[in-house]
Amino acid sequence: MLPIILSAAAFASSSQSLADSSVRNALMQAADRETSSQYVRKRFLELLKKPFQPDGGKKVLILGDSHAQDFTNMVFEGGHWQDGYQIRTRDIPTRCQPALGENATKFSARQDQEFCEKADSLEEAKPQIAEADIIVLVANWKEWSARELPTTISHLNLTSQQKLFVVGRKSFGKISVNNYLRMTEEELRALRNKPDSDQEKINGILKSSLDANAFVDVQPLVCEAPASCLVFTDDLKLISYDGGHLTQDGARYIGDLLFQRTSLSRY
Repeated sequence: MLPIILSAAAFASSSQSLADSSVRNALMQAADRETSSQYVRKRFLELLKKPFQPDGGKKVLILGDSHAQDFTNMVFEGGHWQDGYQIRTRDIPTRCQPALGENATKFSARQDQEFCEKADSLEEAKPQIAEADIIVLVANWKEWSARELPTTISHLNLTSQQKLFVVGRKSFGKISVNNYLRMTEEELRALRNKPDSDQEKINGILKSSLDANAFVDVQPLVCEAPASCLVFTDDLKLISYDGGHLTQDGARYIGDLLFQRTSLSRY
């Protein structure tokens, strides 16, 4: 019996060094990708293509893919743009990209062309864009659409009274919940991830071609260096459940930073 007792004692001792049970339970919930992805979509889809009301307050239009869904959650989780604002959304799939001009469809993969012809687009959204006071373009940007953004923006025909924000690409690296469950709180706090290889290059294109007041860069809010991104918030809440999309805690955490430390703070 002695070896068994010693083994059990050793296991208990090692278990005590693991993260608190509440941290582990939250990790397990975040590991449910279907539930997490439903959270990402829900608010965005509820606001999809809803018309603006003439007397409903300042008009905000958020256009893009699942990263625009994340941005919508960041806005709501922090209570931003609530009183005196009406928020609407348009879904432009990643496969199609928010783009206007003669090259808007040139770079789309052949297998995506039929799909994109039927999907919503900036061209289709132009009437609602013309109504909006604040326009936010958010996407998992591709290199070609990032390079085409100045042309895209010129084709939006915005007035001087309208404000445009372009939210940069975001990536927080590979997420491995099973590994995190075996870590101590100290190890979780110290954990850093490397984003995908295209991240810095594409955001660099956006930053160099856009007005500083228009470009909103999410990445530095979470990454201490281009290749060193936080995985957890200060209170050990997982920021992203898949490396690209945000948990509810992640949306609240980054949303607050966005409206404190970027040009969004003035709106």
